[in-house]
Amino acid sequence: MSNDKLAEESGRGPAGHKDLTQGPILRTLLTFSIPTLFSNVLQTFGGTINTIWVGQLLGDKALAATANANMVMFLVFSFVFGFGMAATVKVGQHFGARDFDAARRVFGAGTGFCALIALVGGWIGYFSGDALLRALSTPAAIHQPALEYLDIIFLTMPFGTVSMMVSMSLRGAGDAKTPLYAMILATLIGIALNPVLILGLGPVPELGIAGSALANAIASLCGLLAMVAWIYWRDIPIRLKGRELAYLFPSRDELAYVVGKGLPMGGQMAVTSVAGVIMMGLVNREGLMATAAYGALMQIWSYIQMPAFAISTAVSAMVAQNVGASRHDRVEPITMAGVYANILLTGLLSALLLLFDGPLLTLFLGHGSAAIPIAEHVQVICTWTYILVGITMVLTGTMRSYGAVMLPLLVMVISMYPARIGFYYLTYPWLGGEAVWWAFPAGSVISVILTWLAYTRGGWRTKAQAPRMPEAIPAE
Repeated sequence: MSNDKLAEESGRGPAGHKDLTQGPILRTLLTFSIPTLFSNVLQTFGGTINTIWVGQLLGDKALAATANANMVMFLVFSFVFGFGMAATVKVGQHFGARDFDAARRVFGAGTGFCALIALVGGWIGYFSGDALLRALSTPAAIHQPALEYLDIIFLTMPFGTVSMMVSMSLRGAGDAKTPLYAMILATLIGIALNPVLILGLGPVPELGIAGSALANAIASLCGLLAMVAWIYWRDIPIRLKGRELAYLFPSRDELAYVVGKGLPMGGQMAVTSVAGVIMMGLVNREGLMATAAYGALMQIWSYIQMPAFAISTAVSAMVAQNVGASRHDRVEPITMAGVYANILLTGLLSALLLLFDGPLLTLFLGHGSAAIPIAEHVQVICTWTYILVGITMVLTGTMRSYGAVMLPLLVMVISMYPARIGFYYLTYPWLGGEAVWWAFPAGSVISVILTWLAYTRGGWRTKAQAPRMPEAIPAE
């Protein structure tokens, strides 16, 4: 009898699997959130240090260039994210149902498909990067360095994409620690390599802004390799062995599920990303200092989003496993615990960052930068809205774990375009450049209202029908 069968019959999961269908809800939620939160802290801290290196060593123009390039990168990753999230939800449901082979099958299908999409997308992006930056209205002074940075990102996209897919699937299986270990390694490598490749220390040639992108890619690859090695060493359930490696080539049914659910999920990210690209273009119209200020603020805001992301990830994983185990009675308490925890933690962090925004902005922009007063002003307008963003993330995560994907997509389209971008164009004649900043809270308010209405009144709970999976391929 296989180890998986023994585990199922004894009521426990194999090594690395945490059962999220049992125990006190709040304690389980917070315990699962902590490693994810630490992973987010490390990832954001690494990005912050890298941004400081770029800003301090190469100046405001280079920082503005990375802001434009990172916006394009986020847009491209969003198309892959949806497929990974679709697979992750089903992995969680299968773990809740204690069908570990089916979970491995979905994990393999999602990983193989996402890797292929990343290869094709990276190749297309490499040859269209110049056009993308022009569409962003990227200032001429930073166009070339932004393109150099973007080229490296596109060429190395598969590393980050597969790493993201593996991390998400592990969390769906209830394992939040393995992604944390990989993030620790990747962060340390990225921090160490950035100044070496930017400045060309020792025998390494000076690469400038491209060196920062290359350092991040190398760090991501090292983290991925370490994560894969750890999975096999600890025999974590999603590992593929022998004939199970064929799961990397999805069947028609598996591909239909990943694409059918993944496209709307990715659409949510794409809608946000495209809106972000448009907003980046509108910010660019306000001048180089506004762009630099916005680039620094995006780093600070990424810290504010960390509790919300960790909590929503934990809520999504817990709900998916409980759906698989037919424990629907636990879904509402899990969701509300996530909402309240987000309000408390995100609100506290927002207040702290508002109090200490001066020293933080100086780290990114340098002492006396003309961009600092702009950033301080924008911080006051926009920072509090991340409490609303966090609530939206938790509610959407619950609906997504039930397989409901079209309703959250519709809400996102309305809140990003008629609400946020529409607000900008409607109010620009009166507010001028201020309209671009006030558009952010306008979109966030509409988003949380519509999401709450969808959560409380929608029939999305009927969407939790698991697709039929083909017979398992026996492992060698």
